[in-house]
Amino acid sequence: MKREIIKTGDGSTTIHMPEWNEQYHSKHGAIQEANHVFIEMGLKEVLERKDLDEISILEIGFGTGLNALVTWAAMQNKERKIHYTGVEAYPVEVEEVTQLNFAEEIKAENSVAIFEKMHETAWEDFHEITDNFILKKQQKFFHEISDIDAFDLIYFDAFGARVQPDLWTVEIFEKMYAATKNNGVLVTYAAKGSVRRAMLEVGFKVERLQGPPGKREMLRATKI
Repeated sequence: MKREIIKTGDGSTTIHMPEWNEQYHSKHGAIQEANHVFIEMGLKEVLERKDLDEISILEIGFGTGLNALVTWAAMQNKERKIHYTGVEAYPVEVEEVTQLNFAEEIKAENSVAIFEKMHETAWEDFHEITDNFILKKQQKFFHEISDIDAFDLIYFDAFGARVQPDLWTVEIFEKMYAATKNNGVLVTYAAKGSVRRAMLEVGFKVERLQGPPGKREMLRATKI
């Protein structure tokens, strides 16, 4: 499938697949979307709810590494430690990563070196990216996830249900519910009724929230 690097509305780049008319991040702004959905509505919510020294995060769709990068940037100069697990069935090619401008656009100190390190580290092992950010990348399909009560926060950033409906099923969300700790949170850019109903069916409490630029709504689910 053809893949091309395009610039999004906030000046940051993403990978676009013309055959699907789908991209890894919002055309309205890749970094804006990541910060709104996963940091503002996800990470900050968990930090407020849970007084923990360490926060465990699972990302469904590690992809370009943007969500890991903005999470690292958001936690700079904070004492809490992040244990970040990113699951990806089809890792992005190195040649594509080098064309993405996320690290330059977020303008955080050492962000270029950090972004490179995230992509250079070996898969399947934990790596200390910084003192308070531990990363593990796992190459596997989402239906292979078998963690139980392991994560405070899940970033659900799979390709949209329009092109990959099998990633947004009750079966997948059962695995997400099992992997989430009590009072843990799952956030996603998606807002389709079928996605919300699948989350509700497995036991999540689901909220509709204001979406990122260019999208009216998004979903946040809590394990209760």
